Amino acid sequence: MEPGDLTSAEAARRAIERGRHEVSAFRAALLGVPAGERDAWVDRVLGLDDLPPDGPALPVGGVPYLPCSVEVLLRVVDETPVRPADLFVDVGAGPGRAIAIVHLLTGAQAVGLEIQPELVRAAHGLTARLGLSRVRCIEGDAATLAASMGLGSVFFFYCPFSGARLAKVLDDLEPIARTRPLRLCCVDLPLPPRSWLVRQPGRGGELEIYRTTLLQPSVL
Repeated sequence: MEPGDLTSAEAARRAIERGRHEVSAFRAALLGVPAGERDAWVDRVLGLDDLPPDGPALPVGGVPYLPCSVEVLLRVVDETPVRPADLFVDVGAGPGRAIAIVHLLTGAQAVGLEIQPELVRAAHGLTARLGLSRVRCIEGDAATLAASMGLGSVFFFYCPFSGARLAKVLDDLEPIARTRPLRLCCVDLPLPPRSWLVRQPGRGGELEIYRTTLLQPSVL
């Protein structure tokens, strides 16, 4: 990164640590960094260096942790859109990178679900280090925990699993969708058909956003 970008990353981190974070200022600083350097900029802000490798807790059919690019997360925030009143749930959160970024960009409360204890500890370290009181990571199988996120309004899937495990998560979310609108953001993950889900028109590509249809349009 250029020296100016390194300086802005350090300034952003200090603002967060001191409780002086402002969503608009953070977004402006991020967008001021060349697109190809934004992931490195964010990792410097969050203090993410060496991460623990995937461990034996990763279940059969689970996908090893891969960080989602900042460019895709910006699309998630803007195209969903994610609002301050939302509860953003990352299904398969790794070290908490995406939940921290989305919170810092929007002010929304964010919860991560992660089965690997080492990655959960890394997420806890991140939130403690930066004092992110509205961001937390829960240890457990995301395929079963998603149903417990009754207050979630935006669910994020960066290819955490597929097949029967993905089908179970969708089946568990259907009762929640009967109580209020949900938005499902999927990166490189085609969803199996569900009558209560409709794909939102958009740019497509690696990101697809789905909305629930179980409530009347006037409620949505």
